[in-house]
Formats: sequence, C-alpha cells, structure tokens
Amino acid sequence: MQFLKTSSIIAALALCLSAANAFSINNVNKVGSCQRSINTELNSFYADSSDYKSSDSDYTSDDDSSNEFGVPIDANGDVEDTPSEEETPVPMSKNAGNRFLALVMDRALAGDEDMLDLHEQRIELTEDHVLFSRKANLYNETFNADSMADVLWSHQLLSSDMKRTVGHMVCIESTELGYAQDLLSNDPIVQKLTGGDISEIPLFRWRQIRDYSLRIDDGRKGFPYLLISMDRSPEEAADIAQVREEVKNDYLEYLIRSERIIATGPMHLPTEFKDDPSSIAVGDFILFNAADIDDAIEFAENSPAAQAGLYGSMKLHRYNSLDVTGKFVATDTVYPERNKHTEDMKEALEHWGYPVDDKQTKWLNW
Repeated sequence: MQFLKTSSIIAALALCLSAANAFSINNVNKVGSCQRSINTELNSFYADSSDYKSSDSDYTSDDDSSNEFGVPIDANGDVEDTPSEEETPVPMSKNAGNRFLALVMDRALAGDEDMLDLHEQRIELTEDHVLFSRKANLYNETFNADSMADVLWSHQLLSSDMKRTVGHMVCIESTELGYAQDLLSNDPIVQKLTGGDISEIPLFRWRQIRDYSLRIDDGRKGFPYLLISMDRSPEEAADIAQVREEVKNDYLEYLIRSERIIATGPMHLPTEFKDDPSSIAVGDFILFNAADIDDAIEFAENSPAAQAGLYGSMKLHRYNSLDVTGKFVATDTVYPERNKHTEDMKEALEHWGYPVDDKQTKWLNW
C-alpha cells in the first residue's frame, strides 16, 4: 500500500514537471521572465554559485547529530571532541598581473591552404588545445610548478555561415609578456599553423573593465558575439588619440546601458611593462550578446566610438567557448548523463599525471 502511494506521488510530480516544461516552451515568446527553459535555469543555478545553503532548508533527520553551528554532538547532547581543520583561503593565481589577447586566424597564417582542410585540422586539434590550456592552468608546488601563464578563456571563431571554424581568440594572464608569448608559441594549433612562429599573430595587452554591469552571462540575451575594433592609424587620422579620449565616456555609457556586455576593454600595444607610456590604446575588444547577426551589426555600428570615426576596421564573429580552465567543473546531479565529458577530462588529467585529489590545490580539483 505504501508503494502505491509513493508511485502516485511520483506520477503527480512528473505531471507537474511536464506542465512546467510546457509552460516554459509555449510561453517563451510571451513572458519575458520565462525566456529561458527550465533546463537552462537549472544549469545557470549551478554556474552562478547560488547563495543557497543547507541551513536554509527545513529538512530534519534523526541522523543529524550536530548543533546549530554544524558541530557534531554525541547521544548525551555534548559536543564531540572533534579536531578542527583550518582551511586555507583560495589565493589568486601566481600568474595574475597582466592580461593579453591573441588573435589566431587560420587563413591569415596558413596562406592558400584550403579552408575546409583548415577547418578539419582545427577540429582535430581542439582537444589538444583544451588539454594544453588546462595543463597550463592546473599547477601546484609539486606538479607543473613551472607554469608561468594561465589561459583564462579561449573562444573558437565561426565563419559567417556558421559552418566552419576560422580561428580562435585566447586570453592569457601572466606576470610577464615573455611568458605569455612562450605559451602562445607552444599552443598545439599555433604549432600546426606556423611551427611556433608567433610574429604574424596579433597580440595585445588587454585592460579589461571589471565593472559588474559589463559582465553579463554569455547567451543570456541572445547569442554570444566577439567584436574587434581597430583604431585608425595616426597616418590616417593625426588626431585619433584625441578622438578616443573625447568619445570615451559616451562609449562606456553606451556599453553599460546596452545590458548585453559579457566582457570588454581597450587593447593596447603589448609592452613589457603595464605602465609603459608607449603602450597606447590601438582598439577595443568586446564580447556581447545579440539576438542575431543583424542585431550584432547594428549594435557595433551605432556605438559612439564607431559613429565618431575612431575605427579603421571592425571584425565580428559568433563564437564557441572552450572550457580551458578546468577549475570550475562540477558534477551535474540533476542530469547525471551529462557527466561523461567531465569524467573523460578527469581521466585525461590523471593520465597526464595531475594529482586530481591533491589537497594542495583542492580549489582546482573535481
């Protein structure tokens, strides 16, 4: 009899979930707050590091033998003599300090090689690129201790017809320019395209604007696009530095009011030192959300900087984000079938020799 009751409850819950899914799908164009499906909301819940705590729950169990502070108590109600363990705060990366952007465009580096062949080569090397980046990021006192540069993100650029990959843009963080250049040179994709020669790869010092209003989740409002806008040269416009200065505030306000910016900031010449006066701004870099390509183009062309004639060229791409950090991968408890790739990556890192359960770097582990 108890089994029948449990089955009835499960059936009722299934009907509720079906109804909820139907509402989300059928009303996606009618209700602004329901534009994301239930599955997306659940994924976002984990990705956004919700403030939910187990102490917020009303659930109690006879097996819970702890006081209000979570300290275990014995059968007599006395606090057990359990040794405390002091947790070490998660530090910043030892490589924090400077951010660099590198634009790796396959056709520009490979000459007249067939575009489809380049696409196939890049797809074959994507896993190597991801593992290379993750290994650079995953280090401690005993493993990979000589890593001197982090790969913060890598975005795979797509062709205008969305059928091919045409390159990637990578953000490298390091204390010195030379370390960032070394990492870029050893990237498996760069090795395939140029043999490690990075002289033809555009590299910039990136001064990211960290304001929270310019850090919207990618894909939250449409699809993610990448925009690279290069200033006109002093030969083309002698007053170009003045134009950039005059339009700076209006441009920033335009970005903030758009409520679609994922990340942005000016690109500077890649000097050895951050405060070098010769590291002048030469362009702007933006990751942003747009409904479609027409919306993306309209947003780019209507910015105060573009309207003022600051840019000599503007390059726009849809992109795919590659999970190159390896630091924030969590098991999906809602949809366990999605954990295969997580487990595959863990197995690959173990094969490489990384101690995935190492207590030295518990904040990096699985």
